[in-house]
Amino acid sequence: MPASDQRVDPNEKYQFVARVLVFLTRGDEVLLIQWKPKKGAWANLYNGLGGRVEHGETALQAAQREVHEECGVKVDNLWLCAILVIDVGNSELGKLVFIFRGETEANPISSTEGRVAWVQRGQVNTETAVEDLPILLPRLLAIKRGDAPLWGFYEYDKTGKLIIRFED
Repeated sequence: MPASDQRVDPNEKYQFVARVLVFLTRGDEVLLIQWKPKKGAWANLYNGLGGRVEHGETALQAAQREVHEECGVKVDNLWLCAILVIDVGNSELGKLVFIFRGETEANPISSTEGRVAWVQRGQVNTETAVEDLPILLPRLLAIKRGDAPLWGFYEYDKTGKLIIRFED
C-alpha cells in the first residue's frame, strides 16, 4: 500500500501528538525525574522519564532514547503497560501517550532535563509530583509483564480541572 493510501489528511477532525512516558523500577523504588524550572507548570515536580516520539521512531525506540537522554541508562527490557488519550481542549489536536515499564539496577545520572531520583512507591504525592502521578502510578505498578495494557482518557472540565478515566 503506498503512503498516499494511509489517508492522513491535515484537515481531518482530530489528530494526536505522540508521547512516551517510562517508569523504571528497582525493588520497591521507582525512578522519577524532578523537572527543572524551565518546565513551566511542571517545574520542580516529579514525573516519569519521557518526551516526544520523533520522526522515524517507534514508541519503544523513543522511550529507550528518552531514558538514555534523561538519566544515562540504556534499557532493553521495556514493555508497554498503558496508553492514554489526553484531550487538551483543542478540537483538532490531542496527545497519545504510550507508557512503558522496565527494571534496572543501573545507577542513573541527572541531566539538563532535571534531577533523577529513586523514590519509594508509596511516597509519591500531589505536593511533589505532577497532578496525575499519584493516581496513575499505583495502577501502572500493579500491571505485570504480559498483562493487557491499561487504557486511560484524560480531559479537562470548564474550570480546568483534570478528569481521569480508566477502562478496566
